[in-house]
Amino acid sequence: MDDKITLYLCMGSACHQLGVYRVLPILQRLMTEHGIDTEVELKGAFCLDNCMHGIVVKIGEDTVTDITPENVEIKFTREILPFLKNEHQG
Repeated sequence: MDDKITLYLCMGSACHQLGVYRVLPILQRLMTEHGIDTEVELKGAFCLDNCMHGIVVKIGEDTVTDITPENVEIKFTREILPFLKNEHQG
């Protein structure tokens, strides 16, 4: 399906140091739990140029910053999921 939304997860050095490899499986689980794993493609990105703002997710032109393994579920529910649902409907 060509109309998948791409969610980029920064995998650069700074994000690696901050625990992106602990965030990744949580994001994958949340996408499955919310039934969007077939509509959204999660891809790693080398660097999203927001190194001073914690782990970063980019969706289109929008970014979600300051993600940590401890707050990723809240960030997903409050910031990422509403955007993804809005993009899919629009």
